[in-house]
Order: sequence, then C-alpha cells, then structure tokens
Amino acid sequence: MNVTIPKTDQTLGSTSVVLFALITLLGLAILTGTLTVAYATYLLALSGMYVLLALGLNVQWGYGGIINFAVVAFWGLGAYVAALATAGTSPMGLEWHPLFALVVAIIFSVIAAVIVGLPAIRLRADYLAIATLGFSEIFRLLVANETHITAGMAGLAGIPSVLDGLPFDAVTTNLLIVAIAGLIVFVFLRRIHRSPWGRVMQIIKADEDLAESLGKNAFSFKMQTFVLGCVIMTIAGVYYAHFIGYVDPTDLNPLETFFVWVAVILGGSGSNRGAVVGAFILVAVLEGTRFLTDFSVFAALSTGPLRLLIVGVLIVLIMRFKPEGLYPPRDELIWPKSLDDTEGQS
Repeated sequence: MNVTIPKTDQTLGSTSVVLFALITLLGLAILTGTLTVAYATYLLALSGMYVLLALGLNVQWGYGGIINFAVVAFWGLGAYVAALATAGTSPMGLEWHPLFALVVAIIFSVIAAVIVGLPAIRLRADYLAIATLGFSEIFRLLVANETHITAGMAGLAGIPSVLDGLPFDAVTTNLLIVAIAGLIVFVFLRRIHRSPWGRVMQIIKADEDLAESLGKNAFSFKMQTFVLGCVIMTIAGVYYAHFIGYVDPTDLNPLETFFVWVAVILGGSGSNRGAVVGAFILVAVLEGTRFLTDFSVFAALSTGPLRLLIVGVLIVLIMRFKPEGLYPPRDELIWPKSLDDTEGQS
C-alpha cells in the first residue's frame, strides 16, 4: 500500500519563495528609488522585532492554546527595563551595560509571567483573555503615571546601542543583532516543537482532559509555555529600546497586540515558519500603506484607517481561503528523517 505523506521540505521551500518574493519587492523598491537603503534596512530590522513577537505569541497560542492579550505589556516590560537600566536620562541613574540589562529584563519577565499566569492560566479561554488584557492596561497606566520611576509621558531618551564597536551604522548593527536573535529563537522553538514536550502541548491544546488522563500536568505545561512566550516578547522589547533609542507610554498601544495576533493568524497558528512570514507581511502592510497617499487616488485618505482596513481584509481573505493560515503547522511536528524512512517503507 502506498502512503502519501506531505513533504516538509516542500513546505520549507514555499516559505522561502514567499520570503524571497518580499525581499525581491524590497530590492525593486530600492532600485527604483522608492526606498532608500537606510530605510529598507530599518524595515528589515523592524520586521525582526515583529518576528520575535510573533514567535513568542505562537508559543502560547499555537502550542498551548493560551490567549494572551498582554503581548504589548511584556514587550513594554523589556523596553522599559532596558531603558531604565541603561539610559542616561533614566530617573534611576543606573547606566548598566545593555547585556546586563537584558538579563535583568528576562528575570523580571519570568516573575511577571508567573504572577499573571498562576491565577490566569486556570481560567477559561475568554476569562483568560480578559485577565491578560487587564494586566496590559495596568502596566500601561503604571508606566504613564509613576513619573518618579518611569519619567511618565516625557519618555526616556538616550538609550545606548547594544554594540558600539562594530564597523557598521547603528541600523545595520541592530539588523544583525535581531537576525541572530531571531535565528536562535526560531531554531530553539523548532527543536522543542518536535520534542516530547511539544507533542504533549499539542495534546493539551486539543484535549486537556485527555492529557490529564495520561498523567500529564496540563497546568504546569501551560505555565511553562506562557513563561517562555513572555520571555521572547520581553527580548523583543529590549531590542526595540536599543534599536529606537527612545520609549514612552504611547508605545504601549493595545493595537500592537492586535497586530501581533494578525501576524500569527496570517502565518498559521502553531507554525514557526508561519509566524516569521506573517510578521514580514504585517510590516509590509503597515509600512507600505504610508506611501499610498503619494498616489493621487489615495491622497485624500488617512493612512491610519486605511492600514486597519487592509489588515482586516487580509484576515477575511485568509480565513476564507486558508482558514489554517498560510503555513499549517502539521508538518512541523515531523522530523524530515522520519518522512524519508516512511517513504522508503511505503
């Protein structure tokens, strides 16, 4: 009997095609003078940040079915810890090395995730969403009003770069940093997704009672998933602070959480490749709409509502034609070697 098994390599190839198409469009925009090299590098660096955020949320929602509407809060936690610990204008006056601040930010992220997760993870999905959204708003209000600690609405400027000794400009250096960080996180998540831990998380997401009947502590596994996702989001926040060099409470817009959810939904919930591609598509839409007003047809339109309209249309189209997202995660749980062995036996 012949058994047909989907090829993971073919899926990886299609992922490469999409990324190659996006990079090609970026290259054409540079060649035609629509974009400068500096701005294109900035877009790639910004995409790297959204890749980290999407991967973090994908761990929580894609692996464990955890609805987290506090993405921007943990991202902001990383950004503010980095800013307060390293910026010359910080009310705390610490001026630590950025790498030491990163470690401190991760520690704070774990503590905050445990505090939020212990009561919230036990809640039903809709109540969990409300609880995490409430934490996000509490964090935003604390940052905006505790001026003696966070500088309030004045924000924090003068945040140093992570590495100053490289022979590149600041934007290129940040691009290299986020590319390395994104690659490490992607490979790590890809590895654990195919591990026994990842398979247990898939069972818990599908049927938590079944996992419990098999002797698995679903709450413990979901807490691990929640903490891991929050740490990745915090790393993205630390990167953003050093990348932009300035943070203020307006950065903690709940809409940012919505955008990260869009990236994960577009790519395919549970798919690491999908999270990466979804993040690049999201940045292409968000930043590409800024140039629509250059055309006379759209000159009278405001880019803000137009951006949300395009994102909404994308979601509708994906849900209509690809309800599992651009890259369904089913093949990511299978090792390529296993596929080759099965094909040899069929």
